[in-house]
Amino acid sequence: MLRRRLFAALAGVAVFGPGGSAFAADVTLKLHQMLPPQATIPAKVLAPWAEKVQADSGGRIAVELYPAMQLGGKPADLVDQVKDGVVDLTWTLFGYTPGRFPKSEAFELPFMVTTGEATSVAFQDYYEKHLKDELTDYHVLAVHTHGPGLIHTIASKPVNKLEDMAGLKLRGTSKVINQMLEAMGASPVGMPVTAVPESLSKSVIDGSVVPWEVTPAIKIAELAPNHTGFAGTTGLYTGTFVFAMNKDSYDALPDDLKKVIDDNSGKELARLFGKAMDEGDVRGKEIAEKAGNTVITLDETETARWKAAGENVTKAWIAEMDGKGMDGTGLYKDAIALIEQYSK
Repeated sequence: MLRRRLFAALAGVAVFGPGGSAFAADVTLKLHQMLPPQATIPAKVLAPWAEKVQADSGGRIAVELYPAMQLGGKPADLVDQVKDGVVDLTWTLFGYTPGRFPKSEAFELPFMVTTGEATSVAFQDYYEKHLKDELTDYHVLAVHTHGPGLIHTIASKPVNKLEDMAGLKLRGTSKVINQMLEAMGASPVGMPVTAVPESLSKSVIDGSVVPWEVTPAIKIAELAPNHTGFAGTTGLYTGTFVFAMNKDSYDALPDDLKKVIDDNSGKELARLFGKAMDEGDVRGKEIAEKAGNTVITLDETETARWKAAGENVTKAWIAEMDGKGMDGTGLYKDAIALIEQYSK
């Protein structure tokens, strides 16, 4: 941090604030993440967050945005890049590092998610109660989820019933979601979301699970024109995300600049992430509908069959947590209660 400040001072670095006026920032923070800048979260949350922090600090904090892994590495490396101080900030998916944050997996279990906003605020509360011990290496700004995830498949392989999952090669998001896909008959393929377009175009996979929100950025409407969702108030699954800062970078800030970061962290930030996801879901679905794609919503009877298959995954996860000395049942029930609380 001190080296960066000295370099900026010696080089006479000028950074332009939201109003276009030049200023010399006291602190420059690098924010590295995996998606292109036009994707929902980079465009609707991360860039506005950076501008607000800059404005709230009177120009003393500058945030440099590095999308699409511009600073190198793979998406799975992001949690270590921010922990080790390679970057100051990152936004990433817990599921890219399987088993590393096991208690976060409660929110990935089948048919938990309602909306991105409600589930994100619930997940932030869950973090405050249960996840801090898993994230002691980070200064966490917020956690959140996306909205209901769906199944998107190539033109020749629509999913109209549970049996249609048999043998489908579907990209999964995390360990738990891959287990869910396998329990429902598919052959899960783990990969970051950025690898989906090429994998679909080369027939490496038959489809992917993602929320509507991310579909425009990875050309799902074009490459996988069948979209399967479910009846009821809960979606098939969600992914869990963290927006975190390097602890040393945060600790090196003077108290007034720490307050700027703190004031732009927490539950309301989690809510903004979730709300942006929900708004992105609307846009993503509209694009698919305008393209004339097949949008399938399974009825209550068929959805109940999927839920029954998902219950086995939940039971296995609870048993796994219990085996690690954690209260799997308690974690699961608390996650359910929090989502219900914020979904009313």
